[in-house]
Amino acid sequence: MAGDLDQVRRLAAGEHGLAIVSITRPDGTVHSSLVNAGVLDDNPFGDGPVVATVIHGGARKLDYLRATGRATVTFRVAWDWVSVDGPIRIVGPDDPADGVDPAALPGVLRAVFTAAGGTHDDWAEYDRVMAADRRAAVLITPRRILANAAQ
Repeated sequence: MAGDLDQVRRLAAGEHGLAIVSITRPDGTVHSSLVNAGVLDDNPFGDGPVVATVIHGGARKLDYLRATGRATVTFRVAWDWVSVDGPIRIVGPDDPADGVDPAALPGVLRAVFTAAGGTHDDWAEYDRVMAADRRAAVLITPRRILANAAQ
């Protein structure tokens, strides 16, 4: 059954932004891990809403994402679920993106964090930790949305 981004928003809010991201490894097996993710309506490329997450700069999943250029993210609450699949773009200190000023990266990371339901009392400290960890925003353009969740 087809789903939509409103279902993603609802399920993400119901589970504090927790989602499973799945990526194909070079050997064809699937790498899945738990992340915080949400819908970012105003993405830095200005081409519509995306599902976004922030990934640690040293994480293997970033290597896999760079290699495949695609991901699937699944959100669930109880028996309701929705999966978003599509091509990805990475914006980070090790992944400069055309059209995104590197000075804008802290704002992009903050926007993704808040889209996933996060809050912070000290944004300067948040920015410092994100920079030290070489964190990157991963933006998934929805090409296929499947769900069993009621609309």
